[in-house]
Amino acid sequence: MTGITLTSTAFAHHAAIPRRHSMEGDNVSPPLSWSGVPDGAAELVLLCEDPDAPGGAFLHWLVTGIDPASSGVPEGAEPPGGHQWPNGFGRVGWGGPMPPPGRPHHYVFRLSALSGPLPLHGRPDAGAVHRALKDPELAAGKLTGTYQR
Repeated sequence: MTGITLTSTAFAHHAAIPRRHSMEGDNVSPPLSWSGVPDGAAELVLLCEDPDAPGGAFLHWLVTGIDPASSGVPEGAEPPGGHQWPNGFGRVGWGGPMPPPGRPHHYVFRLSALSGPLPLHGRPDAGAVHRALKDPELAAGKLTGTYQR
């Protein structure tokens, strides 16, 4: 499987996500850029989850149907051609970090290139997305940020 490079001008890999992108701040999604999407990809899927959440992986952002010819998304915008799903807060779109006070949590952004549409229904959680990604995934890239309250 080839790799996609996923980056942000707001934070480096394994660095702190600025407060602006959190629920304590302006709750705007961070800008993202990507490269290395393989030829033949039918769509891209963007997932952001907090695997450190007390109740298990918490879904912060899920966008399917992203144009595979795109190369990123500006701050606070919806990825080109994308369909945003409800996050773990019950709202459609980005839901910024808001971990319990204490140790830092990790926020894993994963961009996947798929051979066909992702078979999701209802209000999928992070686990359902991971299970659905197994077969159609051609390539993926990750960017991890941290946030602490």
